[in-house]
Amino acid sequence: MSRLARLKVENWDPELRRLTAADTGTAIENLPMQIFAHCPQIAKGVVALGTALRQSRTLPDRLYEVVRLRIAYHNQCRSCMAIRYRDAVADGVDEELVCSIENPNQAKELTAAERAALAYADKFANDHLSIDDAIYNGLRLHFSESQLVELGCWVAFCVGFGRLGATWDMVEELPAEFQRRGAAPLTPSSAKPMLVR
Repeated sequence: MSRLARLKVENWDPELRRLTAADTGTAIENLPMQIFAHCPQIAKGVVALGTALRQSRTLPDRLYEVVRLRIAYHNQCRSCMAIRYRDAVADGVDEELVCSIENPNQAKELTAAERAALAYADKFANDHLSIDDAIYNGLRLHFSESQLVELGCWVAFCVGFGRLGATWDMVEELPAEFQRRGAAPLTPSSAKPMLVR
């Protein structure tokens, strides 16, 4: 059970319901927002940032998803690991690729740009102060300056909100494998994922 109370969709701020299309969303799609909804203005800000990141992105959906899932692993955010976004699946994210991001240096399925983005995400999630000029110069081989801003904001969004989600322990609607607690870390390929919008 989530550590914070979940607010039923019918009790949300009407504008938040509209912004999130909550009335048509599934339980898993609405899960984090059921907690954010206690603070409607903050929730709307989170939605606005997430929407801006998704709607104005120039990086591929596939890159966004592999970065998100790699960070979900570092965060051990079970709700993040349990879902796959339809647009990313349409852009080539399958479970073979997801398994490969568990060890990105050995993954043949990843492009050089994806490997660079994942290395940056790993450092950002685990040792952000080690990110130096050399890291950014290496990223510039694959990404423009605006794409570096975009990538950095996406990584920050995933690290911060993924860690928050992990502490909220929102697992009720997840596959059983993602609900269990144990000493061994889970991976994004620990169970069959749930497809969301």
